[in-house]
Amino acid sequence: MATATTTLARPSDAELRPMLGRVSCAAIVDQLVTRHGHPCHVLDLRSPTPGAVLFGPAVTIRFFPARKDVKHPVDNDFAALFYRAIQAGGEGAVLVMSNGGHPDAALGGGRKLTRLRHTRLAGVLADGRLRDFDDLATYEFVTYCRGETVRQGGSAVMPIAANVPVEVGGVGVLPGDYVYADGAGAAIIPAADVADVLAAAAAAEERDAASAARMADEDPLVVMAQGEAR
Repeated sequence: MATATTTLARPSDAELRPMLGRVSCAAIVDQLVTRHGHPCHVLDLRSPTPGAVLFGPAVTIRFFPARKDVKHPVDNDFAALFYRAIQAGGEGAVLVMSNGGHPDAALGGGRKLTRLRHTRLAGVLADGRLRDFDDLATYEFVTYCRGETVRQGGSAVMPIAANVPVEVGGVGVLPGDYVYADGAGAAIIPAADVADVLAAAAAAEERDAASAARMADEDPLVVMAQGEAR
């Protein structure tokens, strides 16, 4: 299924990247919950490089339960849909893949995902399993998924559309949304809010650090009588 592509308007990487070392997934989620309230975080992810930070605007591939009676050699071909997806994103983007209702199915592996290296994507967030963790750990991009598997997934799911809304762990992802993932989980940030959310998350991290430092000198009797000063 072909889809129309649009050019994503992105904030400047020079503005966003310096903030990544000052935030965490939890701080970002706190800010998103305050602003919007909708589900925005994905848990129980695994990575061949645990703790590595994945960040960038989303390009998407939606998977669907496998149907041999309608499968098309091009419209349901991973490579074709991958290149359609990155027409709207390209270098620095995050490939986000839904699971077609099969979170344990393989959505790709070291061979298919070498395309992210050639096209200089930031990485992949897959709501399914991936193969070849040993290979993926050596690549320049960052990978988060539901875990590793050794079985191919083509009998369970097939890719069906590029750069359409997808669901990952119950969270809606629109093409152009920003993905932040680290060892704790992933957060999906609306593109219009990304600079403000990262700045607010960094400020909250600084406040938390200052509060933790004050705890070293707090008087337990005062805290028991008055609670923590906020």
